[in-house]
Amino acid sequence: MKYENFQTFGVIVENGIATVTFNFGSVNVQGQEMLADLNSLAMRLERDRDTKVVIFQSANPEIWVCHYDTELLKDMSTEAVSREDAQLLDLQSVCERISKVPQATIAKLEGFARGGGHELALALDMRFAARGKFKFMQMEVGMGILPCGGGASRMARQTGLGKALEIILSAQDYDADDAERLGTINKALEPDEIGPYVTALAKRIAQFPAESINACKQMVYESIDKPIDEALKAEAYWLYQATSKTPAVKRFTIADEQGLEHDIENQRKWGDLVMQVQDIN
Repeated sequence: MKYENFQTFGVIVENGIATVTFNFGSVNVQGQEMLADLNSLAMRLERDRDTKVVIFQSANPEIWVCHYDTELLKDMSTEAVSREDAQLLDLQSVCERISKVPQATIAKLEGFARGGGHELALALDMRFAARGKFKFMQMEVGMGILPCGGGASRMARQTGLGKALEIILSAQDYDADDAERLGTINKALEPDEIGPYVTALAKRIAQFPAESINACKQMVYESIDKPIDEALKAEAYWLYQATSKTPAVKRFTIADEQGLEHDIENQRKWGDLVMQVQDIN
């Protein structure tokens, strides 16, 4: 799969890991150009079974991705619409498409991510932020609107209702440690630690079967809003999507024939064994 001809970022693919580096103007503004690039990227990722992890980072040391382009916001309708007539906004559609790609997606946050930029980060599977460099904000309430790129919806799922409302209604900056406390990121790291940490995580995930990565991801997203009985059915569905396309059953057969599960030493070192079993195809 070729990842070329993007205007707002570059893409390098190596050993099953795609690294997307935003580099557009002075602040990586989230305008029509970026939305078009992200939509094109998602289309390619949806068809790519060799790439297993996507890291999103910025070439700008101060900005990850800026807010949504005010050039587009100033043309918003001032007419209220009914619920039946409301349509998904461009940013919502693009973030939703990115969130559903079959690869594991990681935001490496080393600068500001405010408004729509932060909403894009929330649409990714995992987020890691650098202390002293990362700050996020949802400023929309102060402008007279609300987060409209999935921010309000995804925020509550990440943090719970009270914390989501604190973030959205305060319209203030939060740093990496705040983000970890509130639950909008996975982990806050020192600036010299974030690169090695994200790289090591991406390399580990990239060794697993693409179909299994996708099944795990889709199952988690699908089940989060469902009653437990429906969520369990979703788990069963995605389990068989994985076993139909990976050597899982062959691996279990070998483990059973060799009595591996009864070896106490194996129980102590599952973290290593799960990597070794990748050689069984």
